[in-house]
Formats: sequence, C-alpha cells, structure tokens
Amino acid sequence: MRVCVYGASSSQIDESYLIAGEKLGRAIARKGWDMVFGGGALGLMGAAARGMTAGGGTIIGVVPTFLNVDGILYEHCKEMIYTSTMRERKQRMEELSDAFVITPGGIGTLDEFFEILTLRQLGRHGKPIGILNTNGYYDSMLAMLRHCAEESFLRSSVVEELAVSDKPEELLALLEERLDQGPQLNKDLG
Repeated sequence: MRVCVYGASSSQIDESYLIAGEKLGRAIARKGWDMVFGGGALGLMGAAARGMTAGGGTIIGVVPTFLNVDGILYEHCKEMIYTSTMRERKQRMEELSDAFVITPGGIGTLDEFFEILTLRQLGRHGKPIGILNTNGYYDSMLAMLRHCAEESFLRSSVVEELAVSDKPEELLALLEERLDQGPQLNKDLG
C-alpha cells in the first residue's frame, strides 16, 4: 500500500503541526505502507518524511526539476522521481498512490486536495482521501464543503467519504476501512 501525503513546505509554522506530521510518518511506517510525497525536506513534508525514516519506512519523492536545489529535497528517499512541471508531479503522485492524506498546508496543498477530490467525484479514481485535521486546521474548509453540499453544489457523499481525524493512527485506520470497502465511485456526475 502506498499513501500519498500532501502538506506544507513552510518551516514558519507552529511546532505542533510538525510534531503531528512526524507522527503521521511514523504511523504510516508502522503499518508497513510506503509514502509518496512532494520530495521536500522542510515543513510538514519534511516532518512526515523524517517520521517515515525513523520508522524504517520506504519513501518515494516526486518533484519538478526546478525544485532540485540543495537543502530543499529530502535526501533519504528510496526513489526520487523528477517531472517537468507541477501538473506532471501531481499526476505522477496520483498514479503511484493507493490513498491520499492531506495535512495542513497552504495554496499548493489546497490545490492538490481539491484536484484529487474533484477526480474522485468525477469517477476517475476510487482511492480513499483522508484529512489530518491538526488543531482543527480544516474545520472551516469542511464546513464550507458541507455548505456546498447543502446548497446542492456538491453531492453530500463526496464529503461523507472523506476520512477526517486529528490523530494520525485513527486517520490511517479510517483510510484502511475505506480501502477495504473498495472503490465507491460516484456515477452521478450531476
């Protein structure tokens, strides 16, 4: 099983987010799963990777060539895949992964989350999506998604299928349950 982890590359965030990211990496490694991520050494990406390394897990980084700069990339990846663009990076990460975890992040993380959520809604994949909601970071986004569903701009099943927890171990258990249920692709695109 390979889980893709999306998250902040910023190191200017509260330490509680970094601690949660490292715990997530350790929890993934304990399950014996591999991690696919954006290849960064900093922020939540780096924290999750350090947790994976500490837990003996296997890490695959996917990074556009323009980010191949000293000090930016995590050096303990089993494999580093280079792409030409950010779009190719996201596609390659999706192809390599069996499930997705979104950790707190900025515009890049939100872009990755909404793309993978859109692809699921359109029936392009049936892979489970989890949100690590550290410090309630995504509470307002989840409220917005529920509001979208209430106003019929989004099917409620899209929101209900998300696995959400502030505890890494619990989040991975929820993802595993959804994985065991198999793909429940949304056929109704309206």
